[in-house]
Amino acid sequence: MAQIKLDSIAHSYRDNPAGPEDYAIKEVNTVWEDGGAYALLGASGCGKTTMLNLISGLLTPSQGRILYDGRDVTGLPPEKRNIAQVFQFPVLYDTMTVFDNLAFPLKNRGKDRPFITRRVHEIADALDLTPFLHKRASGLAADAKQKISLGRGLVRDDVAAILFDEPLTVIDPHLKWQLRRKLKEIHKQFGLTLIYVTHDQTEAMTFAEKVVLMYDGRLVQIGTPEELFENPAHTFVGYFIGSPGMNFVDCRVEGDRAVVSAGSLTLPAPLAARARGLKGTLQLGIRPLYLDLASAPCDNGIKARVVSMEDEGSSRIVTLEAGADMLKSRRVEGAHVPPVGADCWICFPPDKTKLFCDDKLIDVEVGS
Repeated sequence: MAQIKLDSIAHSYRDNPAGPEDYAIKEVNTVWEDGGAYALLGASGCGKTTMLNLISGLLTPSQGRILYDGRDVTGLPPEKRNIAQVFQFPVLYDTMTVFDNLAFPLKNRGKDRPFITRRVHEIADALDLTPFLHKRASGLAADAKQKISLGRGLVRDDVAAILFDEPLTVIDPHLKWQLRRKLKEIHKQFGLTLIYVTHDQTEAMTFAEKVVLMYDGRLVQIGTPEELFENPAHTFVGYFIGSPGMNFVDCRVEGDRAVVSAGSLTLPAPLAARARGLKGTLQLGIRPLYLDLASAPCDNGIKARVVSMEDEGSSRIVTLEAGADMLKSRRVEGAHVPPVGADCWICFPPDKTKLFCDDKLIDVEVGS
């Protein structure tokens, strides 16, 4: 396995890029640690596949260096980087048996027959493919074919990393969970460096140890699923992670209070002090899960009206109008929910309320 370092990487598909807007990948400096399981997450068109292709060697960056365990591989093609790549659609030989598909990369590298047999059976057991080893790949279901494609990368014991480009796109929804679970087991068993590209936050959050969130060609935050949910470093992270995404409300800071269109809210003293010294657009952010509702005035609350409600079974999503702002609150089963059209109070817990300046989190420990 390998540590992969991106040193001032940027890439443009134009021959003569004139400015940042001409770059698919803006300047990136980051490290993918040896043996880590990463999800590269973002909306379509944000640069995820370009990033993966730079790491694999299918593309050469316009500037910067790519290092595998400190070795500069920037100009090397994929076959010289010792990586495996799994694509959206299974890459295999339909006319071969499952055994021969898994054995093919090892035969190409001149491995002896006992090693090939042992390794193929080890990977087939890990992927639940043993019952199909002597069947032709053409007759198998889509999920089994994708497992074969995955196995062709796993079967080599010398790969620096395995890169996945939305590998579950063609898999039925009820099978995706099983394959994600299998990938986590594989990672734990073999200690591989895995980088998994997806636009699906559920896939990213359930698969990865660290989520790398991209926006407009930039890496805006790297962290555990919990870190991205609880402390989004950018408004895009707050919006993109979670369903519904984080509520954002324009505000201004006066003394120790954040003034919004429907009233004002008390800020922790350290946060208010930081905000008063900043120039830029300020926004309060809070997750719908943490936005409490009350029928009477509450601490740190503003008045609102219930506009609509969506029943999700175990919870309800309440849409509220507070002055010029629209907010959403996720109410778990049994929690107080005013009827549509009713007035209520929205309560902002201080430890769950974030403040952003020009889309970036003002990071101050509450109570510090």
